Amino acid sequence: MASSGMATITPAHLEQLRRSFRGDIIDPGSPAYDDARRVWNAMFDRKPALVVRPTSVADVQAAIRFGRERDLEIAVRGGAHSAVGHSTTNGGLIVDMGRMNTVQVDPQRRLATAGGGALLGHLDIAAQEHGLVCPVGVVGHTGVAGLTLGGGVGRLQRHFGLTIDSLRAVQLVTADGQVVRASRQEEPDLFWGLRGAGANFGIATNLELDLHPFGGTLHRGVHVWPAADVHEVWETFRDWAASAPETVSAIFTVGIGETEADDPGTIANEPVVIVSYNHSGAATDVERDIAPLLAGPRATKVTATSEPYLTAQGSSDLTLAWGSRTAILGGYVRDCSPAVLDAFVEHVETAPAEGSISVTMLGGAIGRRDDADAAFTGRAHPFDVSPDTSWADPAEDEANLAWVRDAMAIVEPDLLPGRYINELSDEGPDVTAAAYGEAKLERLRALKRGWDPANVFRLNHNIAP
Repeated sequence: MASSGMATITPAHLEQLRRSFRGDIIDPGSPAYDDARRVWNAMFDRKPALVVRPTSVADVQAAIRFGRERDLEIAVRGGAHSAVGHSTTNGGLIVDMGRMNTVQVDPQRRLATAGGGALLGHLDIAAQEHGLVCPVGVVGHTGVAGLTLGGGVGRLQRHFGLTIDSLRAVQLVTADGQVVRASRQEEPDLFWGLRGAGANFGIATNLELDLHPFGGTLHRGVHVWPAADVHEVWETFRDWAASAPETVSAIFTVGIGETEADDPGTIANEPVVIVSYNHSGAATDVERDIAPLLAGPRATKVTATSEPYLTAQGSSDLTLAWGSRTAILGGYVRDCSPAVLDAFVEHVETAPAEGSISVTMLGGAIGRRDDADAAFTGRAHPFDVSPDTSWADPAEDEANLAWVRDAMAIVEPDLLPGRYINELSDEGPDVTAAAYGEAKLERLRALKRGWDPANVFRLNHNIAP
């Protein structure tokens, strides 16, 4: 719950903070305040009492201590990409980790150390300088810490596993100011909870991540069909997904066709089915590996390219730039029935903005580990259904949120246990329970009682102590 009003921070309070805090301190009277309080999703236009930008672990400790002494709600901001606005607060304290953004790579150990404010783009570039990669998300200005501690899904996860599968250790500042290192050997129970519910337990100041050899080329394709082919295309996609090599990731999307001048394959302003894939293996294997996808109806438009991984990773940075209003939800399914597919097509026709419904192929390396290995829940499921939309007019907020929720309602009876919390624009006890399931939730509650009994870190998909 956000604070109800602006807390009073006096000059004496700020002077007290400056004695122990070496980073930036930005209050509502500062010229930098409006920029400092902005987050990626423009839906969340909140006014904190204070924004601080630590430069060291000691600064993070001082910020937490100050917030607790003043009874301020504490928001932690890494990349500020929280789908539900957890990176900001009304009347509270934002701890903006953006100045602690270094990434160091040890190529011999195949290890990256990322600061709590590092972005995916920083990590991608640093790793690829040595022919290495960590499987992360798909928007370069997303924070490494937030993406990772929620699970971490992106283009290479079927090949190398979820981002948390590459997480070796986390340095964390806890609610009582302790500096803790969590790994499989050190505080293993906490490490279990951090991998999927990490925002509940403190502020990550460093993450150690395993890196994997990767030549740096993605082979990518997009196939488009009219919505009339949705049943046959889904059957082809579903059957292909069951046996596709781990080097292939793919998304089946129902959306509205875009207008492209002088393109005879375009299906403009009508429902379409799109299958987009990324192949991270050898170029010589691509034709063989996607051949089953071509066994169904003939696509009206096919594009294929090979490009550097870093180019692909930056391809959504502008289309998903700061300042748009966005909403997304998600859940796991085994299949999509003909009735569900028909409802998807009908629903995208009613979207008030740029809405689409995607079904992402999971499996591969994601499912190699037992689901009990971490707090993250759902790695054994075959597909993730995720409706999302973006718009510009604040007056359309409720209509777009309702559209996304109604899209999820289509598959509600078919949903399997677990949710990927980084794709949830809704929150509350029921959402959290669905994300983890009762057995894991009880274990997480016990961890919360041990590490944050006062629920200082509650701006997240919250585990109530």
